[in-house]
Amino acid sequence: MRSIPLPHPRLPENLQPLDLLSRDLRWTWRPSLRALFSALDPALWEKTNGNPVALLQAVPAERLEAASRDSVFLTSLSAVRSELGIEDAAEPAHPAMRAMKSRGDRIAYFSAEFGLTELLPVYAGGLGVLAGDHLKSASDLRLPLVGVGLFYRHGYFRQSLSRPGGQKESNPAIDIAELPISLPQTPKGAPPIVTVAVGERDVRVLIRLVQVGRVPLLLLDTDLEENHPDDRTITAQLYGGDHETRIRQEIVLGIGGLRALDLLGCRPTIRHINEGHAAFVGLEKMRQLIAEEGLTFADAKERAAAGTVFTTHTPVPAGIDRFAPELVARYIAGYVPEGLSLDEFMKLGQESGDPHEAFSMAVLALRLCGHANAVSQLHARVSRRLWLGLLPELADEDVKIRAITNGVHRPTWTDPEIAAMPLLEEPDPAAGTRLWSVHEVLRSRLVDVCRARLRSHAAAQGASAEEIERAGSVLDPGALTIGFARRFATYKRANLIFRDPERLLRMLSSARMQILFAGKAHPQDEPGKELLRIIGAYAHQPEFFGKIVLLPDYDMRLARALVAGCDVWLNNPVRPHEASGTSGMKAAMNGVLNLSVLDGWWDEAPYEETGFVIGPATDYAPDEEVAASLYDVLETKVLPLFFQRDESGRPAGWIEKMVQSAARIGREFSSDRMVLQYLELCYVPAAERRISVLEGARRAAYALTPSNPRG
Repeated sequence: MRSIPLPHPRLPENLQPLDLLSRDLRWTWRPSLRALFSALDPALWEKTNGNPVALLQAVPAERLEAASRDSVFLTSLSAVRSELGIEDAAEPAHPAMRAMKSRGDRIAYFSAEFGLTELLPVYAGGLGVLAGDHLKSASDLRLPLVGVGLFYRHGYFRQSLSRPGGQKESNPAIDIAELPISLPQTPKGAPPIVTVAVGERDVRVLIRLVQVGRVPLLLLDTDLEENHPDDRTITAQLYGGDHETRIRQEIVLGIGGLRALDLLGCRPTIRHINEGHAAFVGLEKMRQLIAEEGLTFADAKERAAAGTVFTTHTPVPAGIDRFAPELVARYIAGYVPEGLSLDEFMKLGQESGDPHEAFSMAVLALRLCGHANAVSQLHARVSRRLWLGLLPELADEDVKIRAITNGVHRPTWTDPEIAAMPLLEEPDPAAGTRLWSVHEVLRSRLVDVCRARLRSHAAAQGASAEEIERAGSVLDPGALTIGFARRFATYKRANLIFRDPERLLRMLSSARMQILFAGKAHPQDEPGKELLRIIGAYAHQPEFFGKIVLLPDYDMRLARALVAGCDVWLNNPVRPHEASGTSGMKAAMNGVLNLSVLDGWWDEAPYEETGFVIGPATDYAPDEEVAASLYDVLETKVLPLFFQRDESGRPAGWIEKMVQSAARIGREFSSDRMVLQYLELCYVPAAERRISVLEGARRAAYALTPSNPRG
């Protein structure tokens, strides 16, 4: 898939390839690409927050002219282009991928959010970052995949924190001109626009293109002048608005997404639905089959399900999109396939069949897929209990909810210096010394990042010069640094470590120890916002000031600094509410030690060798029991191991765990491993099942043909 070619107006002829490279998101995980852009103007590169599109718009013309005559720069540009060209031309290493490519198979990966870079804020948290990592590994592995999502003109909200931690939200419009985004070419040269009926009106949907290495990502945008004002706002905000806004977005994502692929000549043979938001994909696929091939509803459902994969990320009913039946009827009645009544369709999304029961997008997805999975071993067991009423329908070997544990994209989330170390192989004795040396630099760098962010935030809040200076003096570059950075949902228990403030204060006072908090609460989640206020209040108390720090406006840029620079990654959710969790994986790949409840991915990790365990492996253990264990582990295991130094001043036992963490977690919890498991457990079986269903239909049709004597 290609974008519409337009010459960059500011670039000399021999630098025109820079424009294409700036719109290829491999720069988010390739140091060589970032170094190329940084070399144009290092100060401006920092000022634009590492945004190559903005850099090319702002770099002085004389600097561009100088670069066009600079043999060293031109050699670097040529080397990068050659490297990517060889990569793009190479065949997949995995034989199943080569077979899929030769058959013309294509996977479409649908998700309501994609976390690829903080510069493209169409993500809210772990679900989106997981989707972004999936695309990046698909590119690295050469999997024939295309992503489909929504382009949110106002992204996800920006967060500011008033004293003592009250969250304020703002939603500034994204400047598209500074984004690595373009418009795709259509086979016949038509505008990249599809039409989708949303309620009583037809809505025009613009297809935007983001190139994630070898993988195209289509982002759908309804903010077009020809649309009704209400329809222009459908894709305004991620997770904004009410239930009606949400169902309108999900119609655009699922139904509009499949139509967008058709318009671009990219009809997929396999559809992967990442959480239930895109479940209407199955509805549109059935409509296609009935309209184009004259299938019955039952045959269309079987055909559509054969090539559909569904991943559930939610371990509790409250986390699932559910809509009132009358709302679904109002928006979906016109899409119900021929041969199916509206009442019959409604039952596809209702677990019990009660006509008054809310319509569940996850139930719809499960009923319209041939392959379903959860995102950790523990989550698979929880999901089977959650969908107990559907289990007879999911008894088929291919449809049962199996486990594919999440992974993270190591080149994106591992500091380049650590990534360059041979830690994934058998580390040599010197690996620990080198890892510790690099880590101490990263911790110091993290302190600088935190101080700069706090100073900037204080200045934006109108603080006095004294307050700004005070904000920039927090933290100790040499202290044991604990990080807690994630969505502020109540089940994650951000305030658990304050269960006994006096005991915590004794630890902070007796050892060089500090705790960093960062994260956003959903704008409508008042209990989550209250957790932010609690943390903020402690951070401003004189006895905790400088050692408890709450960082504002958590994003991927801050996340990269935290997972690389912290010593310990704290995670204490209510088990089994953490479906998987991936932030701890990112930290572990940098040699950071996890301190976590045995929930999600940590329950199946080599936790004794790579970190510390909080509490028992028991569901819904009381807060006081888990908090007591947290304090005990900190006092008896974490602090002694960190501060027990050898003659060279290094914590030998701690470093041994760091090496194990970076090596074992790096191997076992990478998104490359995850995508290969999707290939082997879902995509290949889906392709084979689809072929089997097609062949069965052809044999049945042949048997009924009048010219067939056996018919």
